[in-house]
Amino acid sequence: MSAQAGAHLMNTYARSDIAFERGEGVYLVDRDGRRYLDFYAGIAVNALGHAHPHLVKALTEQAEKLWHVANLYRIPEGERLAERLCASSFADVVFFCNSGAEALEGMIKLARRHHHVKGDPQKWRIVTCEGAFHGRTMTTISAANNPKYLEGFGPKVEGFDSVPFGNMNAVRDAIRQETAAILVEPIQGEGGVRPADLAFMRDLRQACDEYGLLLILDEVQCGNGRTGKMWAHEWAGIAPDAVATAKGIGGGFPMGAILATTDAAQGMVPGVHGTTFGGNPLAMAVGNAVLDVLLEDGFLDGVDRVARRLWGKLEDLVAAHPTVFSSVRGAGLMLGLVCNGDEGVVNGELIADLRARGLLTVGAAENVIRLLPPLTIEDAHVDEALAILEAAAQAVEEARDAA
Repeated sequence: MSAQAGAHLMNTYARSDIAFERGEGVYLVDRDGRRYLDFYAGIAVNALGHAHPHLVKALTEQAEKLWHVANLYRIPEGERLAERLCASSFADVVFFCNSGAEALEGMIKLARRHHHVKGDPQKWRIVTCEGAFHGRTMTTISAANNPKYLEGFGPKVEGFDSVPFGNMNAVRDAIRQETAAILVEPIQGEGGVRPADLAFMRDLRQACDEYGLLLILDEVQCGNGRTGKMWAHEWAGIAPDAVATAKGIGGGFPMGAILATTDAAQGMVPGVHGTTFGGNPLAMAVGNAVLDVLLEDGFLDGVDRVARRLWGKLEDLVAAHPTVFSSVRGAGLMLGLVCNGDEGVVNGELIADLRARGLLTVGAAENVIRLLPPLTIEDAHVDEALAILEAAAQAVEEARDAA
């Protein structure tokens, strides 16, 4: 950005100098009229792309009627959305909020409160996994235990025991008398698009049942149809006790939610938790509109089909350019291209080149390029993205040969 542009914004983002003016389906258009294929979707937020007519209609109609009322009154559209979310999940009850971090904070409180009301107040610690990302609040950065996000913020919030991701022996070793729950992302997004082994997920459920713990999942990024099922944990055939979600649930409107069983949420009674804006009529109208699309017959099957096609083409890309890309990993339309750091390929540099060529992606840990397109992409968009990725890979190889 220029010296003047954004001068009064707090300097917490390394922004590109592109300003988008509008979105059209799976494309974004900047102020100069250039179109970009959007394969990051606001980091998995714009699940149905940009300016989806059903979402626009729902938001516009609600905006003309009522924007906000406090949660001291009934909000019928929220009641309807909660009922529909429960019907499409393991859950019995839902708490609506505004973001993923807020959903995680509330779910951590839920887990501790659950044991408190059961007469076990000594159970308050939570086992978490290395490489996790649960948000930017003090509690969520403490839960993730990533030095990059903890630096300079003083002592961590107590109560979290971090173990290697996917290591069941380490999980069991970390369980103690004070343990209340195990918190895990079925697919680590910021941590490098690392999917948990399905057997690991099943073992977590078994361990929680064995020790009387809650299994609480962070599906902020991997939930809401992103993997081809409504919830990523469904691939493992398990039911958690609670899930925190956000991002795609609002299709671009700020929204988060905690889904839980009645038993897990037994401590969440009037006065112990709340939110000013969460569950307001605008958010609920959009949330219901998003769910209308996600639950259409065949929609998630279509996500799974196009995701498998994208995966296959990315594997071919890796095989054709092994000095540029090491592997592809993830699930559904939450995929990561691992750049070959041994050959000097840096994900940030390649992301910038892809952007210059008209493809928007986003980075992740472990030198990964995240591909998080809208769930509405079609085969033609897959082919367009692969052509750009191919051209970028060839450019890396040609530059190396010329050096």
